[in-house]
Amino acid sequence: MESVNSIGRRKTSIARVILQEGNGSITVNGVDATEYFPILLQQYKVNQPLKATEAAGKYDIIARVDGGGITGQVEALRLGIARALVKMDPELKPKLKAEDLMTRDPRAVERKKFGRKKARKRYQFSKR
Repeated sequence: MESVNSIGRRKTSIARVILQEGNGSITVNGVDATEYFPILLQQYKVNQPLKATEAAGKYDIIARVDGGGITGQVEALRLGIARALVKMDPELKPKLKAEDLMTRDPRAVERKKFGRKKARKRYQFSKR
């Protein structure tokens, strides 16, 4: 039984994914994915790479996710699953790329600058 490891990242979230042949169960941090991500949109995003490649019932996914918020974790997991599928079968890459699932989203929080309240917000200016 062959298994593949991969990593997905988004903002400050990191998802470590193990993909192995099985019946289609997805486990996140030891809990079923539908319990860990209760919102339907989040469940849709997790299953997106599997649906794009018609691999929905073929593989078991075990994932460790940490850091960031729920949305960042979902998108990190989605990228990790897509990368694992490509490692398992390189011919799936064009399908996943067409769905824009192979691209790591580079957006992250901008650092705070000195002399400012936040990254861009300034302290209130008083003329008099």
